[in-house]
Amino acid sequence: MSQPNNSDVSGIAPHPHLTEYYVEESQRRDFVADIFDQTAHSYDWIDRVMSLGSGVSYRRDALHRAGLIPGQRLLDVAVGTGLVARAAHDILGDGERITGVDLSMGMLVEARKTLPVALVQGVAERLPIADACTDFVTMGYALRHVADLESTFREYARVLKPGGTLLILELTPPAANSLVYRMTRFYLHSVVPLIARLGPGGADSKKLMQYFWDTIDQCVPPAAILEALSSSGFASPRRDVSHHVFSEYVAQKPPS
Repeated sequence: MSQPNNSDVSGIAPHPHLTEYYVEESQRRDFVADIFDQTAHSYDWIDRVMSLGSGVSYRRDALHRAGLIPGQRLLDVAVGTGLVARAAHDILGDGERITGVDLSMGMLVEARKTLPVALVQGVAERLPIADACTDFVTMGYALRHVADLESTFREYARVLKPGGTLLILELTPPAANSLVYRMTRFYLHSVVPLIARLGPGGADSKKLMQYFWDTIDQCVPPAAILEALSSSGFASPRRDVSHHVFSEYVAQKPPS
C-alpha cells in the first residue's frame, strides 16, 4: 500500500514545527514512524506507568460514554499496540468487527501478538478503508501526530456510515500558569521521561515521552479542533473533560 508524503496534505497542523526532533516539517512523519517503531516493544509498559494503571478502565468507560454498543463495527486509527482496540473488544466481544490502522509497523507487530482484529498499515490522512463501512471511528492520544486536522477529519467522515460516531481521546494541558498545569508539566515533562528511560525502552522511550509532552504542550487549542471537526462535515462536535487533562472529542456524521 502506498503512503502519502507529508507534502500530500496541508492545512491545520496540530502543533508547530518542532526543530528539536526533525529539521524540516517534511520529516515529521518519518520521525514519528521511527520513534514508535523503536519503542513499540516497551509502549504498553510506559502506558501502565504513565497512567498509574488506570488507562484500561478509562478507555473502556470513554467508549461507553460515546455510545459504543455490541453489534457495531469500529475502526481504531493509530491503533498502536491495541490499547483502545482492546477496550473496544471488551465491549463488542467480536474481533471481526474491529479494524486497526497504524503508521508504525513496529506497533502493528506488537498489536498482532495479543489482538484478534484486522490490522493494516496506513495513515490517518489517507485511510486504506472503504467508504461508509464502519459505525465508530476512534483515535487514542495520536491526533497530535497527524499532518493536518481537516484532511484527517474528512477521512474519518468518509469511512463512517451516516449517523456514525467519532471519538478522539487526547491529553490537553490545563490553563497556563495554573497549579494544575505546573503539576501536569512536572509529571509529563520530567517524571515520566525519567521513568521511561529506566524501563525496557531506555533512551528511545525517554525521547518518545519528551516528544509526547512537547506535542501536548504546543497542540492547537480545543476550540480549533472543534472548529476543524465542524468544517470537515461533523455535526455538533463536543469536548468532554475528565480530571482536568483528559479530553474526549465526540462528533457524529450527519444521517444521509
